[in-house]
Amino acid sequence: MSASAPTRMTHRFLGNSGLLVSKLALGSWMSYDEKHTVDAWYELVLMAFKHGVNFFDTAEVYGSSQAEELLGGAIKKGIAEGVWSRDDLVITTKIFHGYKGFPKAGPNDQGLSRKHIVEGMKASLRRLELDNVDVVFCHRQEPYTPIEETVRAMNYVIEKGWAYYWGTSN
Repeated sequence: MSASAPTRMTHRFLGNSGLLVSKLALGSWMSYDEKHTVDAWYELVLMAFKHGVNFFDTAEVYGSSQAEELLGGAIKKGIAEGVWSRDDLVITTKIFHGYKGFPKAGPNDQGLSRKHIVEGMKASLRRLELDNVDVVFCHRQEPYTPIEETVRAMNYVIEKGWAYYWGTSN
C-alpha cells in the first residue's frame, strides 16, 4: 500500500442504536483563535473523511461556539464541492455549558432545563448551518433540573426533527 492510499475504517453501532459510526471520530475540543478558519477545518474534515471517518463531534461550549461554526462551514463546503453529502456524515453536538461557558453564561443559558435544551439546540443548528444533527448529547449530569424535564426536552428535540437520537456524555 502506498503512503497516500487511504486506510479502511471500522464502523460500529453507536450504543444501542442502528447508527453506524466510524471507530474514530474527529472531535473539536481545543483552543480557538483567529488562525482557525473554515478552510483549515475543511482540510481536517476532508483528511478524516478520506480515511473513513464519518463521525464528527462538537459542542456549544467548544471555543465559545467557534467549533460549531467552523465544523458547519467545513461540512457546507464539502457538500458544495461534491465531496460528501449530509447523509455521509454523522454529526453530534453537546448541550449543557452554553456557548459562553459557566463563568459568563446567564442563569438559563446553561444546564439541562427545557428552556436551555430547546434554545441551545436551535442556536447550535444555526451555528452548524444544519437542519439537524444525528445525535445531541447532554454534555454532563445536571443536579438541579429534574431528569423528567430533561428527558421530555430531549424527546421534543427529536420530535421537531432537530436530532435523530439523544444521549449522555461524560
